[in-house]
Amino acid sequence: MMEETKLIMISTTTTTQLRLFLCFLLLSFFIRTITAQSPSPNYVGDDCKNSTQQSLTSGYKTNLNSVLSWLSSDAATSKGYNHTAIGTATSDAVYGLYDCRGDVTGTFCQFCVSTAASDILQHCPNRSSAVIWYNYCILRYSNHDFIGNLTITPSWQFPGTKNATNSTQELQNADTNMHSLIKNATVETKLLYAMSEFNSGGSLGQRYGLVQCSRDLTSEQCSQCLNDMLDQVPKCCATKVGWQVLAPSCLIKYDDFMFYKLVTTSQAPADPSLNSANKNGTSKTKTIVIIVSVLAAVVLLSCGIYFLWRRNQSNDEALLSESTPISMHYNPQGQGDDSLNADLPTIPLIWIRRSTNNFSDSCKLGEGGFGPVYKGNLQDGTEVAIKRLSKTSGQGLDEFKNEVIFIAKLQHRNLVRLLGCCVEENEKLLVYEYMSNSSLALHLFDVEKRKQLSWKIRMNIINGIARGLLYLHEDSRLKVIHRDMKASNVLLDQHMNPKISDFGLARAFEKDQNEENTRRIMGTYGYMAPEYAMEGLYSVKPDVFSFGVLLLEIICGKKNSGFYLSEHGQSLLVYSWRLWCEGECLKLVDPILENTYTRNEVIRCIHVGLLCVQEDAVDRPTMSTVIVMLASETMALPKPNHPAFSVGRKINKEEESTSKASKDYPSVNEVSVSNILPR
Repeated sequence: MMEETKLIMISTTTTTQLRLFLCFLLLSFFIRTITAQSPSPNYVGDDCKNSTQQSLTSGYKTNLNSVLSWLSSDAATSKGYNHTAIGTATSDAVYGLYDCRGDVTGTFCQFCVSTAASDILQHCPNRSSAVIWYNYCILRYSNHDFIGNLTITPSWQFPGTKNATNSTQELQNADTNMHSLIKNATVETKLLYAMSEFNSGGSLGQRYGLVQCSRDLTSEQCSQCLNDMLDQVPKCCATKVGWQVLAPSCLIKYDDFMFYKLVTTSQAPADPSLNSANKNGTSKTKTIVIIVSVLAAVVLLSCGIYFLWRRNQSNDEALLSESTPISMHYNPQGQGDDSLNADLPTIPLIWIRRSTNNFSDSCKLGEGGFGPVYKGNLQDGTEVAIKRLSKTSGQGLDEFKNEVIFIAKLQHRNLVRLLGCCVEENEKLLVYEYMSNSSLALHLFDVEKRKQLSWKIRMNIINGIARGLLYLHEDSRLKVIHRDMKASNVLLDQHMNPKISDFGLARAFEKDQNEENTRRIMGTYGYMAPEYAMEGLYSVKPDVFSFGVLLLEIICGKKNSGFYLSEHGQSLLVYSWRLWCEGECLKLVDPILENTYTRNEVIRCIHVGLLCVQEDAVDRPTMSTVIVMLASETMALPKPNHPAFSVGRKINKEEESTSKASKDYPSVNEVSVSNILPR
């Protein structure tokens, strides 16, 4: 009898699993059918007209939220453009406008506008006027009536990465092609946008162009704006095949691949005899739509009932098993509406495979504990870095979820931006903006590359890292502790501006929470504060400690973990402390800098670094205080106490890098520390 019962239970379980599989299969089919032609909007840039944040009245904030909400909902039913105003000139008036690209309307226009309306408050907090661009739409708001006014400053230029083989001929052809598009948009059709393919002939091949103006302008204003943008191309992009130039009122884009989707318009038939056939076709189409809709509703309802039953059966199931979809929602300790919702655009695996040549070694940027990192590009040509979860990674799945949870909603110029993710066919991938200068470690710890890091650049990097950490600790929606700050987790953009990356070990606190304990100590030798390494106690102060170590490394150009192997025979912290006590702290400065640095600035930076690495966490400053101390030339700094002992072990040269990376691209969780010995 018991055996029969087991067989019945097994049969029931198998049937349930089969139903679940079919449910997901059908649901995936409908979702893929609906979204196959809907690429995700990619952030291009923003303009916060007020350089500093200001205190906005409650009335203005209310009107602003109403305007953004109206713009988001209106985009679903409009033809891709509209504007509104709420309030009066004397009572917190807010003027708002959205304009989708000419070939983007309906649901996807709304998706882009809704994304912009959500992000603009994060990119430009507490601003009375702001503009944000995506590759498919623009959104503006202001406390002044700008509707119908031409705005061509400021403007932005984005040269492509591909160099022209014949720059003179390329530029001449581009100028001719784009002038024809401008004429089409402003004179011939007066639609204020146009896109076209050009057969340039010879060795140049196919080219594609797009022009668009904000549709609150007249044709004359649009023509003026577009021609002003085109005039900037020879100055910024003369040697490139592709480029994009834009201002608040218009944009032009040109490249050698089709970055837009073609517009198809349906017109009424000229022949009345076709009406009958059209009616029959319409009737059949309606029938098919109704059947598909009913099936979709049944599938969704079945899935909903099943998941409600499963959730009531067990709330403690492991969310991160290989067979369970990754949860993209995070609600620490029941925060409710203040929780972090990490819904990300999904990028099709087929496109990622294509752009990385099926994860070819030639596209690999590096490899770490998380897995390999590849260079690729999105469908619009945007260069990206793609992190691929290694199937052999013991902790990679946790870290993957962590990255999605924490960085998806974090918006700051000193944090690397997460553009999307992909979870298909047992692949788990994160897609980041591409940082052309790779990691700080690649430059700082290489004798030749370090020569490019002048003192001015190093100060900019120090201040940028500090601002990024301040945002995580105090200004983001959650208090985020990075827990793995080091040179390889700081990336540099084309202008050598720093951006913090790798949030695989990050943890979040509630706003009023200060510290927490963990039995799982994760991090990198040489950067961990003693209270975290020895007791598992983490707060913002271990991040401050790591920043202090990194600050001293930037000044001296040497890695803390390899300092034992140098002629000094002691840790970087102890050596810096000894020089400070002897009044010889300038001996710490990288010899490559010679006399190019500012003496008082260096001394102040060393002083701040020693304050950050003090043994007692209570003595270390917060990042807000660090930023003030770095900026002020007159502020009296407290006397530092003895730095903490070095956490880790004496390592051989072969062990200097705990990463498997050959190209020094950042990785998540390079070291997992279980036994910590004081030195």
